[in-house]
Amino acid sequence: MENNAEPGAIVEAQAVSKEYALGGQTVTALHEIWLSIEKSEFMALAGPSGSGKSTLLNLIGCIDTPTGGTIHIEGHDISGKTADELADLRLNKLGFVFQTFNLLPVLSAQENVEYPLMQQSSVDKKMRQERVRHYLNVVGLERYAHHRPNELSGGQRQRVAIARALATHPSIVLADEPTANLDHKTGEGILTLMKDINQKEGTTFIFSTHDAKVMQMADRVIELTDGRITK
Repeated sequence: MENNAEPGAIVEAQAVSKEYALGGQTVTALHEIWLSIEKSEFMALAGPSGSGKSTLLNLIGCIDTPTGGTIHIEGHDISGKTADELADLRLNKLGFVFQTFNLLPVLSAQENVEYPLMQQSSVDKKMRQERVRHYLNVVGLERYAHHRPNELSGGQRQRVAIARALATHPSIVLADEPTANLDHKTGEGILTLMKDINQKEGTTFIFSTHDAKVMQMADRVIELTDGRITK
């Protein structure tokens, strides 16, 4: 498809709208959003509950599709892609960090980080093991490789989730309220870790948040209210 994205933009949303059917009514979650995100940005989508920030994050993450408008990821228009093509994009270009961690409880920290790598046919067993070791070391959890999630603190589980997100070498990490279930000190540590990774590896981070700490650390804050960008 024709590429209308801004040069240098890793994500480009053009007139993006999202509507949902709810009890016979149509609810508009996003109204014609225009947004350009540069490579290596550390940016936040901020706003109160119901503002549309998580909806926009899910659209960028190819978890959902827009009702109107287009989204380009690394210059590729994702509208019209099949479910398999979107799954491939999520696996190879995008990493996800959720507020509820979303770790598999029966797997160890090491196995949780390895799990998405097993879906990547280009990554052999030796490379998988090297990446798992490397990213558990990056997040300071190499000593906890064999611990299951219920044997880890909330902050440690979030670090495992970050290692899992990074292990596939994504261009973009999407983080939905990553500090929401963490105490103040732990949340600050997680943010500092992600900022460090952003600066050292050039990974683009996009947050959905209403946490003031995240907004203070972000290179740029985009504020949403009632599905519209207000700042």
